[in-house]
Amino acid sequence: MGYEFEGREIETTSSGYLVEQDDWSRELAEYMASLNKIELTPRHWDVLDYLRDEYFNNNQSTPNTRAILKAMSERWGEKVEQKVLYDLFPLDPSKQGGRIAGLPESKRKGGY
Repeated sequence: MGYEFEGREIETTSSGYLVEQDDWSRELAEYMASLNKIELTPRHWDVLDYLRDEYFNNNQSTPNTRAILKAMSERWGEKVEQKVLYDLFPLDPSKQGGRIAGLPESKRKGGY
């Protein structure tokens, strides 16, 4: 499985996660999101940037939905409800967001 993107084949796992994190770019993220009928807004990018920062700068941490809620509440200066995150990433903010962010598939169970 993979994506044809900008004239090259981007290899993915059977679940759609990038095999090589170095293949990730903001442009590829836009493309991956569009395949899921998601148009990335600044709030989407806040979540994606947070997930990438946690993974690459915090011992490969893959935050669950509860951690994302807390972080986005702090970032956006408001209490963020779980529905807000699921409106952004309907298939699961931590898993679908992580896939679009170019992170490896999380092995933890549950999103909350």
